[in-house]
Amino acid sequence: MNTSTPVQVLWNYCNVLRDDGMSYGDYVEQLTYLLFLKMADERSWPPLSGQMSQPSPIPAAYPWPALLAKDGDALFDDYRHTLEELGKQPGTLALIFGKAQNKFQEAKRRRVLVDRRAAARRPRALQRVEPDVASTTS
Repeated sequence: MNTSTPVQVLWNYCNVLRDDGMSYGDYVEQLTYLLFLKMADERSWPPLSGQMSQPSPIPAAYPWPALLAKDGDALFDDYRHTLEELGKQPGTLALIFGKAQNKFQEAKRRRVLVDRRAAARRPRALQRVEPDVASTTS
């Protein structure tokens, strides 16, 4: 992947947020929150290099996959609640999410952005592999 691809992806996200009526500062802020949540999840995956994965700084009650599973008002409420609760956490999370607010106006725009963020997956070799239950229980 060349460097222009991630830049283009981010600009596409900005277009979605601008169409929602957000100012430049607001959509940079919202993208920062979403990217942080997504990257914290990805960093907890085992990397290709065989190194140990890092524990996510996001508490287990507010995982990225939970946002992916929601839609409409449930997504709006869960995202808002996640931002509020992460702002109450100690350390870096408090610095990042301390005064975070959900600035999305339309649920469909938020869903488009979360879907696009989910679609921007790692190469297949780096994706999380769920253990085969049958092979672990024998």
